Parts: sequence; structure tokens; C-alpha cells
Amino acid sequence: RGGRGATQVVLDMSNPKVRENIFNQIDAVLKSAPGLSYIKWDANADFMNYGSDFLKGEKCANLWFDYTAGVYELIAKLRKKYPKIIFQACSSGGAHAEYGFLSYAEEFWGSDDTDARQRIFIQWGETQFYPANAMACHVTAVPSHQTGRVTPIKYRFDVAMSGRLGLELHPKNMTEEELEFSTKAIETYKKEIRPIVQQGDLYRLVSPYENTYASIMYVNKEKSKAIQFFYGMNMTYCGDYPPPVKLQGLDPKAKYRVEELNYLLDRKGNPKLHTVVNKEVLSGEALMEVGIGFTMRPEYDSAVLKLTKVK
Repeated sequence: RGGRGATQVVLDMSNPKVRENIFNQIDAVLKSAPGLSYIKWDANADFMNYGSDFLKGEKCANLWFDYTAGVYELIAKLRKKYPKIIFQACSSGGAHAEYGFLSYAEEFWGSDDTDARQRIFIQWGETQFYPANAMACHVTAVPSHQTGRVTPIKYRFDVAMSGRLGLELHPKNMTEEELEFSTKAIETYKKEIRPIVQQGDLYRLVSPYENTYASIMYVNKEKSKAIQFFYGMNMTYCGDYPPPVKLQGLDPKAKYRVEELNYLLDRKGNPKLHTVVNKEVLSGEALMEVGIGFTMRPEYDSAVLKLTKVK
């Protein structure tokens, strides 16, 4: 299957001979590249001429089902032989995420639109059904290829960190400051954020569809750790500060230390923080009933907070 602008041919995956041929070709490629660890299965074409030489007569009506079952069988066979290779499910149009395919792939590509602001809406919708640990969220270059919007690298990272963080940035096109920030942000994500986001419970705090900002949080099963994301989008006027955001999912009787992560530094090397409660210890009840206030200076500003239960 070719990409956009290329000749597109949909192979008849209902035919076992076709599946065997494709398996042998992919198998040969994987054998020739033993270090390969990631495959993007990009189903980037539609059925233009409906029919099958393999399915005869009335069985042609089963093409959609048999085709899909054939794809699953092929991927399962590849996964069995190469269990360490990560597969990403990807497709054209609105079919990037396919629930059945997630039995055979670690992640799905939700949209070619990687503009950070629009991703807030996309990921808000995707996580209504799909888990964060399967949602590929990539930091990409600016201006955005889809919208032309320019957003800060911190904003792009903070949005992508609410799912399965990935990067599509070329180091030669990045500044020293961006490289330094990216290195630290990836380390922070792996150590502090990823375990909670990918294995915790999601709580939707502020909808981007109803406000000029948005906020979500993840809480681990023990309610001992949480990560909150806050995203500014469009300020209606200068000094448009949101009211305190009430958290959810915490233990009301417990105490939590609040710590801002993934922050930038000013020219003097001091953290550029977004809340006055950084390093403070607050009760779960206060965090959920009163909330946390944020100061968002420019548009496309963002904050990431970690909450840790204090014994």
C-alpha cells in the first residue's frame, strides 16, 4: 500500500497464498536486519474495486470480514516469530485506531495531525475508549506541517507526555537549548511520568471544548502518586487566569507533596513555575475541594505537576 500520491494496491488478505507470500517477504527483510525493533503497519488505502478472486460467489460478501481476519492472522504470525518487535497500527482517514488490531500491536497512531494544541482535543477523544499506554503521542517540528502553528517545545512535550511519548525531531534542526530540554524531559518522562500515565486511572478535570484551557490527571492504583497536566490554549484577554482546578481520584485523608516537573529555567537559572504551591504539602481533601491555581502567561503555556503521598 503506497502513501499519498503513490499508486495504491490493496492485496487480497483473505487469500492464504497472498498472506504466505507477504509473510515470506517481510520475514526475509527482518532476517536481514536483526537490529530492527519497530514496524509501523500503515494501512493507507481504501477498497476501490470491491471483489476477490479467492472468495467465490456468495462468499464475496464476506470480503471485509475475511480480509480483516487475514490481516490479523498475518500479524499474529509475525508477532509469534518476532516477539520483541514493536508494532504500531496506522491507517488512513479516521481509521488510525482499530480496537481489534491492538491485540497484535503495542500502540496506534491516532492522527497525522500532530499540532500540539489540536492534539489536546484529539487525545481527549481517543482516551474516551483507548488506553493512554497504547496512544502514540509524538513531539514534532514547528511550524506544524498540518496547521502552520508554532508552539514552544515544552508545550509539545507536555501534551505528548499524557500518552505514549515519542519524538519526530531531527537533532540537526534543534537548538542547543531544545536539545538540552528534550534530553531532560525524556528522562523525567521515563522516571516520573510514564509509570503513572500508562498504568494509572485517567480523570478529566477541564474540557478543552468548553474552556480556553484544559486539564487532565492520572492517579496510580494505590492513590499514592498522581500526574496532572494543565494546558493553556487561547487567552480571551491579557491576564486571563483560570480559576483553581479541582483534582480528582486522590485519598481525601492523605497528604500530598506537590512538585512541578518539566519546567523551563529563566536567564538566571531559576525554575519558571506556574503555581505557588510547588513543594507544598496539601491534603487530598483540599486538593479536590479547593484545587490548585495556575498562572499561564502566554498562549500555549503548560504545566505538569506530580503529587506524591506523604507518609
